[in-house]
Amino acid sequence: MNKIDKAVEVLNNGGIIIFPTDTAFGIGCRIDNQSAVKKLFEIRKRPNTQAAPVLVSNLEMVKRYVSQIPENVKEKLIKPYWPGALTIVLPCENEAVDALVRGGTNTIGIRMPGNKQILEIIEKVGVPILGPSANFHGQLTPYEFKDLDRNLVSLVDYVLDGECSVKKPSTVVDCTVSPWNILRKGAIEIKI
Repeated sequence: MNKIDKAVEVLNNGGIIIFPTDTAFGIGCRIDNQSAVKKLFEIRKRPNTQAAPVLVSNLEMVKRYVSQIPENVKEKLIKPYWPGALTIVLPCENEAVDALVRGGTNTIGIRMPGNKQILEIIEKVGVPILGPSANFHGQLTPYEFKDLDRNLVSLVDYVLDGECSVKKPSTVVDCTVSPWNILRKGAIEIKI
């Protein structure tokens, strides 16, 4: 079994994996497995009020979890920057997304990473996976495999090695407000 199929199997069995994206190493599980989501927050020591970014492999996947994708978001953000280092915050379908993932809000931050390996894994899993950085809350973001905390690695079910091409955090844009609000300046420079 190759490493992509192994990662898919682990995710589908409720496991947690560490993987490279274009920006940084992420830690993830299926969005629809409540116990895995809870475990991921516990492992990372992530506050329950802090939403987790969600990684998708195609636009159709996004549509299942958000109430709508405005045309200007598609034209100005998704078409030019996805796949890539841009996280877009949109109003979400609360029933479809666990409150932990949303950080108790009614929004969801979604990104299509520019990394073929993780895109293929998400595509094969068939649902989005969570994708916060693979570090304990408040610790340094790992941009290289050697930066991963061995204690964190020991708590997950599978680790994929590989390279992060961008090695900077994603830019985060809140599209639930007008004008849009840049919540984090990252790898992509956006003029609003």
